[in-house]
Amino acid sequence: MFTFNTVPIIKRGFMLKRISGLAVILLISLNASRRSNQKKEVPPDNTTSKDTPITYVDTDVMLWLTKADSTIRFKRQNVALNFIVSEPSGNSIVVDSTQAFQTMDGFGFTLTGGSAYLINRLPSANRNKILKELFSSDSNNIGISYLRISIGSSDLDAYVFSYDNIDPNSTDMDLTSFDITPDTYNLIPVLQSILAINPDIKILGSPWSAPTWMKANGITLDAITVQNEPEYGGNNPSMVMSASEQADFVKNHLDPAFKAANLDTKIIIFDHNCDHPVYPITVLNDPDARQYIDGSAFHLYGGDISALSQVHNAYPDKNVYFTEQWVGGSATSKFGAELNWHTKNLVIGAPLNWSRNVLEWNLASDPSYKPHTPGGCSKCLGAITIGNSISRNVSYFIIAHASKFVKPGSVRIGTSGAVSLPSVAYKTPEGRKVLFVLNESSSTQPFNIKFGDKHVKTSLEAGSVATYVW
Repeated sequence: MFTFNTVPIIKRGFMLKRISGLAVILLISLNASRRSNQKKEVPPDNTTSKDTPITYVDTDVMLWLTKADSTIRFKRQNVALNFIVSEPSGNSIVVDSTQAFQTMDGFGFTLTGGSAYLINRLPSANRNKILKELFSSDSNNIGISYLRISIGSSDLDAYVFSYDNIDPNSTDMDLTSFDITPDTYNLIPVLQSILAINPDIKILGSPWSAPTWMKANGITLDAITVQNEPEYGGNNPSMVMSASEQADFVKNHLDPAFKAANLDTKIIIFDHNCDHPVYPITVLNDPDARQYIDGSAFHLYGGDISALSQVHNAYPDKNVYFTEQWVGGSATSKFGAELNWHTKNLVIGAPLNWSRNVLEWNLASDPSYKPHTPGGCSKCLGAITIGNSISRNVSYFIIAHASKFVKPGSVRIGTSGAVSLPSVAYKTPEGRKVLFVLNESSSTQPFNIKFGDKHVKTSLEAGSVATYVW
């Protein structure tokens, strides 16, 4: 494991110029793929290639369920949930579409270089099948709509690389060795395949580190977020950056480079834990930097998810995002605990605190939690495990409950109800209402869903998670 200390360097604009050029190339390539693969979204039909089509009972409200004991994992339930016009008795969750909050950008995962490697080496038929399951919205496919990728390597690549790999004792201020080849083998081909399935997917880029030769005095490279986990230097790769450095970098280097390259890519700051909201607030306190910043990104390895609201309340015109949370490898034996914590704090908690997205870390790993760098995360459980077969893990189902139904452009709407039934609701661009509910109590909870002057009766077993759609 390597630890690096960093302070600003001169001539960092040269690196940004090349990174800006790379961004132009990537955007042209990806946008061309989007234009050539436009397709109309097909409504969900509740069948899969391995399931016999089911005839469902007539119902006003569709219910998709995951149980804490994992005996049911994101399955539509064949039950009749019909609204009646009367005053309900007992616990109720009130859904109020007259209250409108933030617009959502999507739900998804980090597509690390290691994830792309594992997907790319699958036989063609298997690769196409799993990508369709992950990124298409029809049938029982889960419709991931947001991805985070690394600029250069993350700790879930097989080795550390940058886009300017030279002897660390040398320098390359003119970037004559600039080369994106490492990402052309796996990451870019997989992204192109994903875009063919979902041309409208949103992609967030985050650098883990500048090239090693810059590390004596290095500062981050950027495409969308300024630096992954800028307050932690103990990962491999990683790089520390203070709030003042980040503000200076945005206003004096990053935004000018983006403008010179004619890029309108969003600039998102922080990208670290909820235990230090003073960091993004400090950056936003700088008016010259603030004008170029779209918002702040968060992880939850420390602190409380309410920190997102703290930053939102300080600067309500700036967006907040949730960009990373891992599931540890031992979680295969505690499916219910991970399902509950992530649903409460991320899928429900982050949007309730103004986040426009929710991303889990990471998309794919092998049965030994590889690949990863020396000193990188050795227990990160992917949403899917790719070995001799493909298995789906707890974060797959956590995200599926949201990504399938809450498409970009959906708006969070009002909810209120019992403390033991955390919930969040949305109105989709098509006018559907989507409600997520977690029963975090130790017993089955009957309750009503109240919408306007009508309600429907339902119940959830202890620890279960449900998505209701009408």
